[in-house]
Amino acid sequence: MVPWFCTGAPAGGRDSAPVRLAGRASPGRLCLWGVLLLLAIRPLAGSASEASLSLSPQAASNLARLALRCVAREYPNKPDHVMNDAGEVQSPKALHPVFYGCYDWHSSVHGHWMLVRLLRLFPDLPEEGEIRTALRGNITAEHVSAEVRYLGQANRKSFERTYGWAWLLKLAEELHAWPDADGRAWSEALQPLTQAMVRLYMDFLPRQTYPIRTGVHPNTAFGIAFGLDYARAVGHRDLEKLLVERSRFYFGNDRSAPVSWEPGGEDFFSPGLMEADLMRRVLDRREFSSWLARFLPTLGKDRSLSLLQPALVSDRTDPKIVHLDGLNLSRAWCMRGIANSLAASDPRRKLLLSAAEVHARSTLPHIAGGHYEGEHWLGSFAVYLLSQPISP
Repeated sequence: MVPWFCTGAPAGGRDSAPVRLAGRASPGRLCLWGVLLLLAIRPLAGSASEASLSLSPQAASNLARLALRCVAREYPNKPDHVMNDAGEVQSPKALHPVFYGCYDWHSSVHGHWMLVRLLRLFPDLPEEGEIRTALRGNITAEHVSAEVRYLGQANRKSFERTYGWAWLLKLAEELHAWPDADGRAWSEALQPLTQAMVRLYMDFLPRQTYPIRTGVHPNTAFGIAFGLDYARAVGHRDLEKLLVERSRFYFGNDRSAPVSWEPGGEDFFSPGLMEADLMRRVLDRREFSSWLARFLPTLGKDRSLSLLQPALVSDRTDPKIVHLDGLNLSRAWCMRGIANSLAASDPRRKLLLSAAEVHARSTLPHIAGGHYEGEHWLGSFAVYLLSQPISP
């Protein structure tokens, strides 16, 4: 039987009146991504009543194709570029020969991370050859040197701080852990830029008096969380020490987060959940459980809590409104990470895992709707979510 989402019929049934598809999305594309959602769901080991969202090989292949369509696509492009003189009026590829695609620098970085991640998890992907060709063409010593030189120029101090920094370290972490000949070569080629990013963290955070608690790029908790993952993966003790100290300084005494104010209209992060997702990395299980009770005191008591309800995305052709699809995915990965850090008997754990699945299901069918506003970045959020393990 052909699913309703392959026919263009609405969810009310296959015999209902056909729907009009907005923008460039076609019934075939909606079918592909409806199937992607189904393929991404696997049974949770030992449970017949629950489901765990995780990547399947077919879903990984579909997501890889999404990234391959953008990592070498230079335009449209939104540079984060301060021009010091007329000579710096240059194309994105001239300025950033590694990370020029996917609409903006940080999306290009996590598009590259996504391809590496998928190839590590599924080495027999049909897209393997295309992925390796794309990465070989971009991640070269010459290109990386140009990226490093850019960072050293005047008026670059806040370039991609700290969102792009964090994704660059996530890419470096992924390559560091991959025993693959190409992976080792790319890791080595990327090292000058990786070390430049580490120096930026080490220089900036001691000077940052107050955390940035926004739901978009500069969010301090997100920047520290991914930086901490990298530091621990590669054994960078000085960076780890700084990030743990800054986390405790910024967030250790927080109480009663104002999560009823969430979401903001262009958020792709939950400030509250992102902070909790960081602190579960910093505190041991007992300390974190107590901290979470102070930070989100109604979690587990009020099921109408706004954090537990997916955001409504009213227009996926709008580059800011579609951020809310990213919010649903990042909320889901935060909830799963937080749940993993709680005891199996903690009632908050089951509540968070259930809410995470609802959030994920609300957005996964819409990752590729034919609109570049979301397609250039949402796949990375989906891969990060779906490839995170859930502890029993």
